[in-house]
This record gives sequence, C-alpha cells and structure tokens, in this order.
Amino acid sequence: MADKLFGTDGMRGIANQYPLTIDFCMKLGNVLGRHFCTDKQRIAIARDTRISGTMLCNALAAGLTAQGVDVLDLGIIPTPLCTTLTPQLEVDMSIMITASHNPYRDNGIKLINAEGDKFSDVDTAKVEELIRAPYNPQYSEQKIGQVIACECGIDDYFDAVNSLAGDDALHGMKIALDSANGAFSEILPYVFKYLGADVISLSDAPDGYNINENCGSQHTENLAKTVTENGCMLGVAVDGDGDRIIICDENGKRLNGDQIIAYLAKYLKEHNLLKGNAVVSTLYSNMGLGKYIRSLGLEHYASAVGERYVIEKMREVGSNLGGEESGHMVLSDYSRTGDAMLAAIVVCLGIKESGKKVSEIFPVFQPFPTEAHNLRFENKEIIGKILENTEVKKCIDEVNANLNGHGSLIIRKSGTEPVLRLKIEDENAEFAAAQAKIMLDCINKCA
Repeated sequence: MADKLFGTDGMRGIANQYPLTIDFCMKLGNVLGRHFCTDKQRIAIARDTRISGTMLCNALAAGLTAQGVDVLDLGIIPTPLCTTLTPQLEVDMSIMITASHNPYRDNGIKLINAEGDKFSDVDTAKVEELIRAPYNPQYSEQKIGQVIACECGIDDYFDAVNSLAGDDALHGMKIALDSANGAFSEILPYVFKYLGADVISLSDAPDGYNINENCGSQHTENLAKTVTENGCMLGVAVDGDGDRIIICDENGKRLNGDQIIAYLAKYLKEHNLLKGNAVVSTLYSNMGLGKYIRSLGLEHYASAVGERYVIEKMREVGSNLGGEESGHMVLSDYSRTGDAMLAAIVVCLGIKESGKKVSEIFPVFQPFPTEAHNLRFENKEIIGKILENTEVKKCIDEVNANLNGHGSLIIRKSGTEPVLRLKIEDENAEFAAAQAKIMLDCINKCA
C-alpha cells in the first residue's frame, strides 16, 4: 500500500507539492462533503497565518461547496479555539489548516469531528481509502453550498479565561510572550494584558512568511534574551497554531515539556482541581516524570505518542490533565485539545501564588539521563524498511534486554516527517549513551 497521507496529527507537507496541492484539496473536500458532511451539511475551516492557508482553504471549500456543503470560514484562529468552538457551530466537522511548528513553506490539514476531537484512526483510514479510490465526483446544479464568513477571536476565549482567572490575576508579573507570528499573535498578548500582566510581546506581526521563523516554541533564543535583558519573571513561547507551549525561567533557561506537566499536576492537586487522581503523558515522556507523579500519590498513565492518544487515555481514566514532552498541554476542563495560552495562564497563576522565582520552582523533578536522536531520511519508505530489517529487530531486542526494565528504549517513525526517532533512558548516563551507540550503529549499517 502507498505511504499513509495522514499521521498522528493530520497531514503535513510542502504547500503546492503533493498532497498539499489545490487539486488534492479539492478532491479531499469532495470526499469529505460526500461521506462525512451528510447530516447538517455544514463544515467549518480555520487556518494559521502561513501564506498558503488561504489557497488551501479555498480549494477545500470548492470541493465541499460543489457537494452542496456550506463552509463556515473561521479565518485565522488557533487550533485549540477551532476544536473548542466546533461543537457550538452545528457542523458535521471542522478542518484546521496548519503545519504547527513548521516553517511557512509547509502546511497541513487536521480533521476534527463534530464533537471537536481529532479524527480517530478508523475515520482517518476511511478518508485514506476514499481518497485513493477512483475519482468519480457527482455534482448537481441544484445542490451548491456557499462560503460563509464566521469571525472568531478573542471574545470566544473569554469564558475559559475567566473561569481560570479573574481581572488583574497576573498583576505585578512581567512576562515576555512569543506568539511565533502565528495564530495567537493578537490573542495571546491581549489576554495577558487583560489579566494585568506587564507584557513584552514578541513575534506578533505575521506576514504569511515569518510564522515560526527564528521564533516560537522551536526557537526560543530571542525570547530568552528578552527575558534576561528586561528583568522578566518568565518567558512563554507558543507555536504557529497555538497548541504547543515552551517556558523559560528568569535566567532564560528553557523548561522541558515534561517539567510543565509535572508542575500542572502539582498545582491542580494542591487546588483540588485534578480529576481521576491521574495524569497522562506519552511513552516518550521521561521516566522521571512518572516517578514524580507517583510520588504525589497520583496515578500516571502513558499513552501512545500523539496528542489524540493522550486525550483518549485521559477520558478512559477520568483525568483532566495530560500532555506531551513536546509542549502539548491538555487541560480538558477548559479546552478540548492542547492549548498553549490556557496552560501558560495556569503556570503563571501558580508562580505568582508561590512568590518564588521560576528557577526556584523548576526543575520540578530530576529526569533520567536521556539519549535522543532524530534521524532524517529521504523518505518514509526507507524508515519502514529499517524498522522491518531483521538485524534492527535483533538489535532492539538486545538493547531492551540490556536495559532490563530499569531503562527504556523508544524507536518510532514520525507521523508527519521522514524522521526516525530514537530515545534511550537509564538512570546511568554512560550506560544510556552506550546503548544508544549500539542502536545508531545498527541503523546506519542497515539504512
């Protein structure tokens, strides 16, 4: 079978190259209109700030309206706002056009069901099957949809913001905010100012090309410099579509996503806000996180990698907190998916309440030594062959035997890029490095 189009968090690629072309998007819109928008015959589409967003939106809308489906154009809004609004819009589903933390030339498509959840594996497989089937569109001159502008923005966030914090809740805090020239560029600084913070706003002037460019969650150098030069209490960076958060302390030191999960767990437990006595992260989180969560008297669950799987596990165990090491933080009482801004507000509330410097709070736990490698290849087919190679499988078994339960090995392909991710942890740093070398030598030999 051909390589999958959709990964763990939607489809991603280079705009104007297959599959992110207008021809493909028209076909996708046609398929979604015929098979997934059959009840209300309405769909919502949102996008981030990259230049290709309007082009792809229009192509999807063309395919959808040709099937008689009305399209609500939500404009530029963060992914978490799109997912949270979806159940209120009386639509069959929503689409978020974004490549998250990637540069402007990339783009992507996230499919969201009527309840505001990312498409399940079953639904995604169905879309893949329909897309690959012979293209035989059926049109009716009596059945044509229309595109309806539906402005969304700051006001749609205030129920969640006000349920978290009151007026001037962050008064006295000086905070640097990096909006990644993305979908949060207007909302993030406005909300923090509304809450009384003294804000230095960075990367909040998107031009279609500068999204995530030397800014945002993946590039925090300027944020760190701004924090230290201006005496800020902390810095907050989001990614282009606003579902990922990175924080740096008053010294400009970047905090790991697992540390933020640990802090949120501690804060919610202390304020009797944590549900299910449980916290969810992924198998990719550091083993030290689980050890710390359990030290709080809480249950720790590890899902498969991907925000969608975190949310599924949260619902299964009744938790309202989950996240990923990469910076996705899900506070399900306030948002249906990872929401960088709401997570940042909770962290800031806790820091202000503590009266401590961020560096006096973090790190919350001591992580296990880690060897992490992202190995990029020409295409995903090469990665598939590596993972099926007999020698690689033997090597994986050998390293797992060496770790013997006191450490962990994770080897997985990225859901969106031709990247093989290798991560080995052990309480002994030298031992972890030695096991990583065994794996790397084998992969390079078999590639």
